[in-house]
Parts: sequence; structure tokens; C-alpha cells
Amino acid sequence: MKHIYNCLNKVFILALLSCISLGSFADDAIIEARVFKSEIGSLPYRIVKPDNYDPEKQYPLIVALHGAWGRGTDNKSRAIDAFTFLSDPAIRKKYPAFIITPQCPSKKQWANTPWGKGTYSIDKVEISEPIALVLEIIESVREEFAIDGNRIYATGQSMGGYGTWDIIMRRPHLFAAAIPVCGAGDLSQAQNLAHLPIWCFHGDKDTVVPFSASRQMDKKMKALGNENWIYTEFPGVGHGSSKPAWNTAELIPWLFSQTKATGKSLN
Repeated sequence: MKHIYNCLNKVFILALLSCISLGSFADDAIIEARVFKSEIGSLPYRIVKPDNYDPEKQYPLIVALHGAWGRGTDNKSRAIDAFTFLSDPAIRKKYPAFIITPQCPSKKQWANTPWGKGTYSIDKVEISEPIALVLEIIESVREEFAIDGNRIYATGQSMGGYGTWDIIMRRPHLFAAAIPVCGAGDLSQAQNLAHLPIWCFHGDKDTVVPFSASRQMDKKMKALGNENWIYTEFPGVGHGSSKPAWNTAELIPWLFSQTKATGKSLN
């Protein structure tokens, strides 16, 4: 299934907005900054908890991975559209969930592969330290809070789009759904992701991360008959496809409707 939406705003504005800190709609009071430490290393992350958290209930967990411009150690970067949209008070009220956004250190990447080359082989690329720490953070949050293990989601844009592909390819049965935006993954892993609902976004004028990577994955997923796959390509949009992706009205309801029981395994 392939969805193509018309670009409603000027390409330049979209690209500009995707590369600056947009700020979270959430009040600072509900955002907690933390630093996770383990034998591997340390990683700062921010967490938003559901309003009126009830430990007797179970909540979805969303992992939002930023792009290259969000790297650092200040744990204040808000330049990630997923975190901005999902932490909106109205969204949090309708879809109570935990949201975490780790911060990748400077000069490191979620996936250790050149962005400009598109698809890559995870067999030839070792898991990065930041992604290994993200996996540990997920388990730490699951131990601390009442997380629904059937509703853990991953999303990210640009470098975070690569990170989204990387983390679901390495742990394909941990997640219930994924939203990679203007990233790239390993085509040979498509079969292992056939059970996982994935909504992929890219702009057809992207010169930073080649949109051909998403088109190739689209072709591969369709060849496998993957009913859990959706690909949306924005005509005339460059690397700024994250904002129009999260402005897609169906995206957030689609995300929260996914559970591990949603997908159908082709095996």
C-alpha cells in the first residue's frame, strides 16, 4: 500500500523547519531529564510520563530518535518532530503513553553507516554504542514503570530514521510498530520485519538521505506481500519530510492502534 500526499507548504520552509529546534508542546514541568549509565557507557534522555499515571494500568512506550542536529550532551535538544507532536497535551490526554527521546553524543551515530549511501548491511555494521544504550534504557523504563510490552514503538527522522531501521532490524520482536522518516535500512532484513507494522516516509527531492532507499524497501516489502507496510512519499519535498509526516492526520491514531497482535507473520 502506497500513500502519496501533495506538499501543502513551500519546500524551503519545510526543510528549514525540520532543521531547527521546534520546541515541545509539552510543559517543561512534565519533561524529566535523566542520564542512563551502564557498563556500556552513559546516555542522556528525556522522558514524558502519562498524566495521572496509574501503576495498575499498562501504557505504550514510544522511543523517538532525533537527527544529527540533535546530538550532544545537554539533554535539551527538542529538534525532533515526533517528540513535539506526541507530547502535545491533547495527544497525551487522548493517548496516554510514555515517550522517551535519548540524545546521541556528538560525533556518534545511531547507525554507523554513511547517510548519503542509503541502504546498508547490518551484518557488516556492528551495533552502535548509542543504540545498545537505547535498548538498555527501554528495559530500564519497563522495569520502573507499567509498560505494555505489546505496545512499544520506535520512530525517528534522518539519522534517527536510520536508527529506527537499525533498532527494529536488530530487535524485530521487541516493537509493535515503527515510523522511520527519511532514513534507510537493510533490504535483506525485510523478511524478518514482515510481521511488524511500519509506516515509512520520505521526500522525493531528498539529497541528504537518498529517497531511493525507501523506494527500494517499498518494492521489497510489496514483493513479500507485506500487509503491514505503508510507504508515503512526499512530492517536491527534500530532507524536511518529518514535519509533513507528523502532520498526516491518520499517523498518530494508526500508531496507537498497533499491538504485537496487529501484524501477520509471513513465516
